[in-house]
Amino acid sequence: MGNQLKTKRIYEDYSKDDGFRLLVDRLWPRGVSKEEARLDKWIKDIAPSTELRKWFDHDPDKFDEFSKRYKGELTNRDKTVNYLLEKAEQKKITLLYAARDKDYNHANVLKEFLEKKL
Repeated sequence: MGNQLKTKRIYEDYSKDDGFRLLVDRLWPRGVSKEEARLDKWIKDIAPSTELRKWFDHDPDKFDEFSKRYKGELTNRDKTVNYLLEKAEQKKITLLYAARDKDYNHANVLKEFLEKKL
């Protein structure tokens, strides 16, 4: 079931292949209307805490430590994590995020965290 989860910048074009479109950012992405986003759901509380996000500040050198801390936060969000795992067992999910960096962002950490549990 490895292809059930994927990540994508919210600024990329919508595709039918996205499946269930889920915004996983705490803040609404700049310059994107609700219509353009074409979301199925927005789950703010799955995003890293504000403190962690500000500490990380999209610094690739901090990414390993950020990943560790974020996974620690995710272990305390069972209800939301279980919801996502149930969804992923039913259909393809695209985790949408606004960060510019396609490699060093929380959506990739979340995807890896969920895949280990599937």
